[in-house]
Amino acid sequence: MRVSTAAVTAGSLIAGWQVARRTGIRPLGGAILAAGGIVAGREWSRRTSPAVTGALVATYLGAFGASHPLAKRIGPWPSVLAVSAVTAAVSWAVSDRR
Repeated sequence: MRVSTAAVTAGSLIAGWQVARRTGIRPLGGAILAAGGIVAGREWSRRTSPAVTGALVATYLGAFGASHPLAKRIGPWPSVLAVSAVTAAVSWAVSDRR
């Protein structure tokens, strides 16, 4: 079965943020983020080269990091949705589309 890394990355970024926000337990949100990264990373490594996999992992982690300062400018929901959309689009274009 082929896993949509676009759905996994977007879903784990959104779910991780919501779980951390609603429970107040940031490591729990981080665990969701890590689980999504592991699932997506495994699929990326199967479908692409090591260099591309590294770039996709960097995109995923960079989106998480970028969401924090972006949230201060545009708000938390728009920030998380924006970085999730970008990450999903990149994942789809580079890995899932093939």
